[in-house]
Amino acid sequence: MRTVQYLLVIFSLAFMLAVLSGCISDHAQHSADVIVYGGTSAGISAAIQTARLGKTVLLIEPTNRLGGLTTGGLGQTDIGNKQVIGGIAREFYKHIKAYYDDPTHWIWQTKSEYKDGGQTRSTWNEDAMWTFEPSAALKVFHLMIEHTSIKIVYNQRLNRTTGVRKVGNAISSITMESGDTYQGKMYIDASYEGDLMAAAGVSYTVGRESNSVYGESLNGVQAEPYGKTLKGTLSHNSVHHNFIDGVDPYVLKGDSTSGLLPFISKGGPGIEGTGDHGIQAYCFRMTLTDHPENRLPFEKPDQYNELDYELLFRNYEAATGPIEDMYTYGDRLVPWINSAMPNRKTDTNNQKGFSTDFIGQNWDYPEASYAERERIVARHRRYQQGLMWTLAYHPRIPDKVREKVSQWGTCKDEYERADGWQQQLYIREARRMLSAYVMTQKNCEGIETVNDPIGMAAYGMDSHHIKRYVNSDGYVANEGNVEASVKSPFPISYRSIVPKKEECSNLVVPVCLSASHIAFGSIRMEPVFMILGQSSANIACLGIDEAQSVQDLDYNRLRKLLRDQEQILE
Repeated sequence: MRTVQYLLVIFSLAFMLAVLSGCISDHAQHSADVIVYGGTSAGISAAIQTARLGKTVLLIEPTNRLGGLTTGGLGQTDIGNKQVIGGIAREFYKHIKAYYDDPTHWIWQTKSEYKDGGQTRSTWNEDAMWTFEPSAALKVFHLMIEHTSIKIVYNQRLNRTTGVRKVGNAISSITMESGDTYQGKMYIDASYEGDLMAAAGVSYTVGRESNSVYGESLNGVQAEPYGKTLKGTLSHNSVHHNFIDGVDPYVLKGDSTSGLLPFISKGGPGIEGTGDHGIQAYCFRMTLTDHPENRLPFEKPDQYNELDYELLFRNYEAATGPIEDMYTYGDRLVPWINSAMPNRKTDTNNQKGFSTDFIGQNWDYPEASYAERERIVARHRRYQQGLMWTLAYHPRIPDKVREKVSQWGTCKDEYERADGWQQQLYIREARRMLSAYVMTQKNCEGIETVNDPIGMAAYGMDSHHIKRYVNSDGYVANEGNVEASVKSPFPISYRSIVPKKEECSNLVVPVCLSASHIAFGSIRMEPVFMILGQSSANIACLGIDEAQSVQDLDYNRLRKLLRDQEQILE
């Protein structure tokens, strides 16, 4: 009897040790040919293409909603050039058109009443539609996924510290914070942040390079109102989305000893063209409506601080004539771009010197912990909620502005939150991979052309402001905005979405790809991410079929696959 008791004790101790050492675990183990991390538009496109190629695929989304920015408020598609949007991306916009061809989907207005800024007004006879409600995009994505073998996993975040296991230079498994583990032959990091890429030990950068690094002219600090492209054409830089002259930066006007107002960086803008760790400002692409039955009026947020909006008040108060004359472009009263979406809704974006972009308050986001990121996102939302309440109701805002803004509010029927605000922050830029080929301004301008294209980009070289500072005249100014046109679409290199082979042989990175800050500013559009997601799936599946690393594929075979899928490569 005593022997049995001893054996039971020994077995219990052994079991406890096994649990503690991880030999026995209640955590789930999953496997598929391809693991896609990040349910962004790129991740969805990658998963769909993987399934079409007959491979098993797991799509892991860290939140409870698919689609990233495409279902998170960015309904005014940044197209660049419609003719180079092919493949699954084109399918998506065709489905959007089919969705709105159904009269039952016009609830708050009729189809004939809808007009936007030009992308859809003249395109009812096209095969696609380029503006849409977030809820419509979400339904379309689910429709495209519905009859595939894709398995979707929600609310699972990568353990960024110890969650990536590698054998040699290949990922063998990834583990979530929950302890669940996912094992695949190939992996695709389709997140906006590049978390899987970073945790796998792949080289990357954050911030702006100096112009000297890649022989560029529009990278680094951009404080001058105009710049020039490498070909000598004019670039509109910090001249746009800036303050009018004479806005005092100090808590007490004219008294530098009183301290700077919130969100102004100490020191000047920096030396023109030099690098730093700054990234483009983030914001929420608000979905607003003026329909009384669907509108949630703007509310004053908890912890509202009037001083946070003092620069907004002073910008209006510094006007020497009618407020309509403060600016010569866009909405001349309100600091927003209020683009019309179907059903009397909007995609509302940043415009002018003090607007929805929370300038300089996101620099820590790419490398921050999950908890720190959540605080940054919450702070952005609180800032923007306070901005909208201020514009709509604060007595220091001109009457004409308050009258206009107070007609609007968030939508009851778009997002999960009761206040009508989305959870997806516009992550315009985070980490960027450093692979064997870095896309640069020279590619955007056609000075260099790659010979291994896997998709095309066509949007202008674009950066939102990065820093707010006191200029040499003693007034507040914003720095970092770049708006430079791209003469024609340009191809994106296969090498720019795969890591260096010695760092990881079975990972593809379609979103945080290898590009300089200014080149990424052109590439970073949702249709392009869909294109690169589809191309990533082809690379991953071809690697499985040929038992090769993602860097060693026969490009001609890859090219044929892409062309057969109606991807546009030149």
